[in-house]
Amino acid sequence: MSLKNAKRIVFKVGTSTLTHQNGKPDFKTIDQLARILSDLKNDERQVVLVSSGAIAVGVDRMGLTQKPDTVVEKQAAAAIGQCELMFIYDKFFSEYNKTVAQVLMTRDVVEKVDGRKNVVNTLEELLRYDAIPIVNENDTVATDEILTNDIFGDNDTLSAIVADCVRADLLVIITDIDGLYDQNPKEHADARKIDIVREVTPALFETAGGAGTWRGTGGMVTKLQAAQIAMQAGVDMAIISGRDLDDIYRLLNGENIGTVFQAPDRAQ
Repeated sequence: MSLKNAKRIVFKVGTSTLTHQNGKPDFKTIDQLARILSDLKNDERQVVLVSSGAIAVGVDRMGLTQKPDTVVEKQAAAAIGQCELMFIYDKFFSEYNKTVAQVLMTRDVVEKVDGRKNVVNTLEELLRYDAIPIVNENDTVATDEILTNDIFGDNDTLSAIVADCVRADLLVIITDIDGLYDQNPKEHADARKIDIVREVTPALFETAGGAGTWRGTGGMVTKLQAAQIAMQAGVDMAIISGRDLDDIYRLLNGENIGTVFQAPDRAQ
């Protein structure tokens, strides 16, 4: 399927895109994201946003200079930050006459048949009411990701699960790098971006680095894991940079942007 024809799209945005280097919210980027997603809805596309950033925003509101070490402090930061993050999203999306809805999830919910069914029903109903569901892991009560930093991988895996749940046409992961490279571009000047991936192989995992910045927990490994989930569900996926969010338009117009993972039954 051509990305131009994608009608139901899940967008995942990471903490490093939503915040400045000091951890404070990047209002310019958030506003631009809200404008573009609202515009896509005006173009009769359905949109789901999976957003990280609650802990980072909470850390800023608590007056801390970096993410705390203890689980309870991180959970407190998540509780404070999630409230602030939704306030920010509601403010910016309201400027474009769009309604947002908060959906907090934990892994145990989506792993249970009844829990997954409830998630699917809720998301479908929100989309029917023309709302934009904003999904995040419920870090206030869930400790898995906080303890291990590899459960939802800064929501990378969660976004793929959500894309599967809503039977999305496309998952777009917006991050701090413009795609998947054949080697670490920060260490190798001759690294080349991979434009299209039709199979996630062990060799691709070997090219991926570790976790991201202190503000987030994700890295390229978790994005490859997300790609596996999405592709197995028949959902195409793309990794693009958050430095210029207009790349979303370019991607959907069929331009060579980022790295596109083609689901097997959708490969041309």
